[in-house]
Parts: sequence; structure tokens; C-alpha cells
Amino acid sequence: MRSFLAFPLLLTPALLCAQGALDPAEILKPLTDQWRTYNGDYTGKRYSGLRDINASTVKDLSLSWVARFTTGCGPNGTGSGGGGTAGGFGRGGGGAPTPITVGGLGPGDLNTCGPARLGGGMLMVDGIIYISVPDNAWAVDARDGSILWHYYWKTRGGTHTGNRGMGMWRNNLYLEVHDDYLICLDAKTGKEKWKKEISSFDQQYFSSVAPIVVGDHILAGTGNDMDAPGFLQSFDPETGERQWIFYTVPMTADDPAVKTWASLDAARHGGGQPWIPGAYDPETHLYMFGTGNPTPAYTTGRGDGDNLYTCSLVAVNVDTGKMAWYYQTSPHDTHDWDSTQTPIIADMPFNGRTRKIVMTAERNGYFFVLDRVTGEHLVTGKVGLYNNWASGVDEQGRPKRDPTKDATIAGSLVNADVTNYPPPSFNPATGLFYVPETNSMHINYLIDPDPRGSMGLGGTMSGGGLSYGSFIDAIDYRTGEVIWRHEVQGSSGLLSTAGGLLFSGDGQNLVAYAAATGKPLWHARIGATGNAPETYLLDGQQYLLATGGDQLYAFVLNR
Repeated sequence: MRSFLAFPLLLTPALLCAQGALDPAEILKPLTDQWRTYNGDYTGKRYSGLRDINASTVKDLSLSWVARFTTGCGPNGTGSGGGGTAGGFGRGGGGAPTPITVGGLGPGDLNTCGPARLGGGMLMVDGIIYISVPDNAWAVDARDGSILWHYYWKTRGGTHTGNRGMGMWRNNLYLEVHDDYLICLDAKTGKEKWKKEISSFDQQYFSSVAPIVVGDHILAGTGNDMDAPGFLQSFDPETGERQWIFYTVPMTADDPAVKTWASLDAARHGGGQPWIPGAYDPETHLYMFGTGNPTPAYTTGRGDGDNLYTCSLVAVNVDTGKMAWYYQTSPHDTHDWDSTQTPIIADMPFNGRTRKIVMTAERNGYFFVLDRVTGEHLVTGKVGLYNNWASGVDEQGRPKRDPTKDATIAGSLVNADVTNYPPPSFNPATGLFYVPETNSMHINYLIDPDPRGSMGLGGTMSGGGLSYGSFIDAIDYRTGEVIWRHEVQGSSGLLSTAGGLLFSGDGQNLVAYAAATGKPLWHARIGATGNAPETYLLDGQQYLLATGGDQLYAFVLNR
């Protein structure tokens, strides 16, 4: 493949007028021509109805353009390279710099300069791609990869994980930054409209979630690796004023979940951070999302109970913020089994009738199917080949923790994460749930035996790591059984399509697989891919979008 680097263009009035607003009702439509929210639509399926690219035509995919991104630094955001460079087979530039908007409360010297870490979700609305990394966001012309504007946030510092992406409401874009602000940008210009602090920087929260727009609600989660409570919040899309807050752990003595903790104080410092976007059911107005591990994570200090509502799938009413149901996937977690993987909703045949289901494959190596209206358990399946931390499942289908696999001073041989944040996909035509699977084990040592427990994620040390390979799994949602596995290197998110294809990375390539069998059909060597591929229709042609390192690749079907 050949690529020609070009300088970005100035944001001309014609380009500004070409950008349209996103009606929130559009996100309710099935995923086809555009990519309007983190998972494309509210279902979380990452299943596109586009079928031009299929098993017969995938060989005709070719590279349309490639854009490279450089993060800003310094007080003015330009740093070494500043707004980034864009390349492609389309128009070139005249050397003019990318328009840049600078925000933030820091001095600028805490920002990371150089190649961007592309790894979150992207939006493609009305011919414009919106992409973000920690402390930076860009608008990109989807036709040729030209960078239209760059937003740069001068951070105050803090824990910088990857940024998960942005949300869009009409002509507003919403971005979380790690020093705990929710920012509203003008989608046409990248200019800042408002910013609201959504969690305490002093309490070491860090915010990286892609905000989810549901009607007139902006749903935003946050993260924290210390002993602080988790919460989901809803904000007004025009003003940024908070509408409601839902805590994922008990905060008052009258909460019945308090009895699952050692004390109310332990619960109020119990974690359960929601740091991955969830799925929304417009029929019930329920937003379903996963919660993180309890704290302290590995050691004692929080009693012997289940520690609700950590490591759970939770459904809340988007209008009120009240919980409708929960299902805990790792009761009394002692392994950092965050249940923050992407849930997927669908209406599918189950035991002779159509059920409204929600599915999730969790970090702990188990797959679950629930009734999404009531939270009733339907299926539990085991995903990992070597996960040994549980002794079986209970009457509710929940794994039963084996205490002998907890961290010990002598060391305990136990499996590591079986999957993580890269999003899964579900194809209603095949009935298969696709998820990345990693098989490894390590010896987990307890280095802080104080019975009061260590703060946050402290108190243990790992060694003696063993790897047994990484795979893409295809799971039958009706039984929880793995139908096929395909070995890969590393872990990458997934996209399935009505064209009978499954797209993902294998550690070195972007690959198209036959969705029914896992047979590889096409690949492009772009390096390790990021969050997950995406697809859209533009000017009558189907495109495939993927990231590799600091570059964004757009492939198009030429026929």
C-alpha cells in the first residue's frame, strides 16, 4: 500500500456549511450509513446492515486515505507538530496549519507530545469523522482524511488512560478529559461552548468514558483506582447542568445493599466505577452498563458479602436515574474483575419464543444472557480455556469464587483477564456473539497482609506469567457454548456486518473473517488495531475505518 502525506487544509466556509447536526432520534435507527454513537447505535451490537462489502467483494477493498495524528503540547497547543498531519489519495493542502482551539486549566507542560494513541470509538456523521485521544479531539473529512480542526486541552495531570470517544447531540460534541471535565464543543468549529467539572480531581478520579446521548440526557461515567465511590451522571445537553446521579455503591444507611459490605463507611469507599459506555433500550427507557471492581480490590477490609453493586450489570431509568434491576457477575470480587465490558441487547428466539435479551462477556471469563426487562438470568457460559478462579456457578448462574485462588503470601496460580474493554459484536443472522479471548495465568502474591486491606488496587504483586494464546471466540447466545475460535495475537474490538463478515485485528493486520466460520478472507497490514473497526456509507460507497498506532485508515470498496 502507498500513502502520500499531505498538509491539512484551512477550515473553509464551504466545509463548515457541509457539516450537519445530529438529531438525537437518529441514533435510534439501525446501524447503516453513519456511525452516530460509541457503538454505532444503542444496541451495542456493532452490527452494520451494510452488505456491499461481503465474502465475494471484500477482495476489492483498497486504501482510500490515511491520516496521522500528533498530539499538542505547550501553552499554545502546537508543540512539535501540533494539530497533526493528514494524508490520502485525495486533495492536498497548501501548508496552512490546522485551526486549533486551546482549553483547559493546566500550564500545558503536563501534556504528552508526539504520536497520538488512537484507541477509542469514532463518530461519522454527515461526512465528518470525529476522533479523540487523551486531551485532544479532531474533526476529519471522511472523503479524503483532511483534518478540519483540532481541540487541545491543557491538562492538570492525573491518571491518563485511553480516551473512549465522544458523544454528539445536534451540533454539540461531548468529550471527557482525565482531569475530570465534561466539555461541550461546537461540531463545526471545535470551539468550546462550555465545560463542567463532573468528578473530584483531588480525589483522584479520572474521566475517559465516551458520553452517551439519550434524548436530552448526556450520560457520563468516570473512573478511580483509589477508594472512592463510583457513579453515573446525566447532564443537560444545552447547559451542562446535572440532571441526576446514580451511585454504584450504597451511600446511605437505608440502602439494602449496605448489608453486603462490612459497614456503610466501607461501602462509601467501595469503588464500582463505570468506565465503559453501555446499551440503551428505548422501549423500557433502561440504560444498561457495567460497574468496576470493589475497593480495596484484592485484600480484606470490605467484609465477606457480595459488595453490591460492584462487578455488576446495572439497568437504570434514563429519565429518573433510578435502578430497575442488577445482576452481579463476580460476587465479592478479589481479582479486579471489572464488569465494564460492553453489553449487547437484541430481540432473539430463546426456548421457543422471542425474548428481549441483554448479553455480556466479562473480564472474569464468563458469558451471560439475561432478560433485559427484568434482569432474569437465562444463560451462563465459560469463555476462557484456562480460567480457574471459580469453583462453578450458583443457582443464579453467577461464578462461585474459589478462596484458594485469592492472592496469598506464598502465591496462588490463577488466570488473568480473559477479555477487557475492546468491544464485542453480535450478528443476529448467525446468532453468534463475538468477543476477544486471552488465556494466561500468573502467580498472585499477597504483599500486604494487614487485615484492614490496602487502598485501591494495592496489596499484591504478580509473577511467573504464562500465556496460552489469544483468540476471537464466536459464542452461541442460546447455550453459552463457543462455536469456533480463531487464534490471533493480542486483543482487538470487533465489527460484524450484514455482508456476512467479521472485522477485527490479529495483532499485525486488519482482517475480514467469515462470520459463520471464522475463516480469514482478507487482510491489510496496518499494525495493531485500536478499539474496533467501523463502517459507513458515503457517496454511495461503503467504507471501512480502522486505527493503527497514530494513524487512521479508510478503506473503500471499489467496484
